[in-house]
Amino acid sequence: MKRPLKTLFWGRTHEHACGKLETLRRLKDDFEIVAFVDDMAIAPNWYADDLVSFDGLPLIGPEESFGLDGIDVVFVETANAGLLSVASRFVERGIPVHCDKPCGETMEPYGGLVERCRARNLPFQIGYMYRGNPAVKWIHSFVAEGGLGEVRFIEADMNHDYGYPVADYARYISQFGGGIFYNLACHHIDMIAPLVSGEPQEVSFFQTAAPGYPEGSKTSGVSLMRFAGAEALVRVSAGLPGGILCRRLRVDGTRGTIDLCPIERFDGMNLKLTLTLRGESPREIDFGVQTDRYADQLIELAAVVRGERPNDQDYDRDLRTQKLLLKACGV
Repeated sequence: MKRPLKTLFWGRTHEHACGKLETLRRLKDDFEIVAFVDDMAIAPNWYADDLVSFDGLPLIGPEESFGLDGIDVVFVETANAGLLSVASRFVERGIPVHCDKPCGETMEPYGGLVERCRARNLPFQIGYMYRGNPAVKWIHSFVAEGGLGEVRFIEADMNHDYGYPVADYARYISQFGGGIFYNLACHHIDMIAPLVSGEPQEVSFFQTAAPGYPEGSKTSGVSLMRFAGAEALVRVSAGLPGGILCRRLRVDGTRGTIDLCPIERFDGMNLKLTLTLRGESPREIDFGVQTDRYADQLIELAAVVRGERPNDQDYDRDLRTQKLLLKACGV
């Protein structure tokens, strides 16, 4: 019988905190939350968190948490600006970390943290939420095996219609040089990175206010990256109808096209993509009903921490994703 990992959950102010916690509570065989750090007083966020999600968890203070013994893994879910500073305290102690995104507006200190983890073979999982997505994993495998030929063009949309208070959200997201693009396009950049090779030879980035948002706010962004033989166009905007059901990943190759839209869905409908190969009729690939965004990635982490599988984290991919994100949004 496998042992659930003693888990410290650090923070409630990240946008993914509640969803991540709900997943951990369902994965009772893999994780046991033994302590929770409430960071609302030190990292207040712009949105009203679902406070009920944290009821019943043992509460400890931030400083006490940094010396807590007997912890197998830490989940860092504080506000974006504080993610790496918190994660680094536990990396230095040799404790595996799941840290949410994004990884900072520069390569450091993230790059140094990754290298320290690589040297110690320490898991340092970033919360790129599509890494466990079955359709995305299928795309990566199909392209790697040459099924699409040579990739020529990638189109990705990461828009949302969350219904957040417009003024509060605009102030929050505009504190970042890359605005909403920096905050959300990291997920798309992480999907794109394995599909293209080399560094972008040219990058054009544009940002503006999304419809209905204050003038001058960084609530809409578009980036075009030109690689050798391929281009990637990524768009992110707030306040667009359709929400996550309009998010898309389209990959065009010399042998055909893959179109995944939506990228994920939790409405009881099956997740599907359309594959169109040259000379063939389009066909659907069906991945069934999705029930959890995070579970596959976190189950994998638990198996690595328990030693049931080797740590096959691709540290180079993680660094490349961060580097491409910063280039894509010009920060």
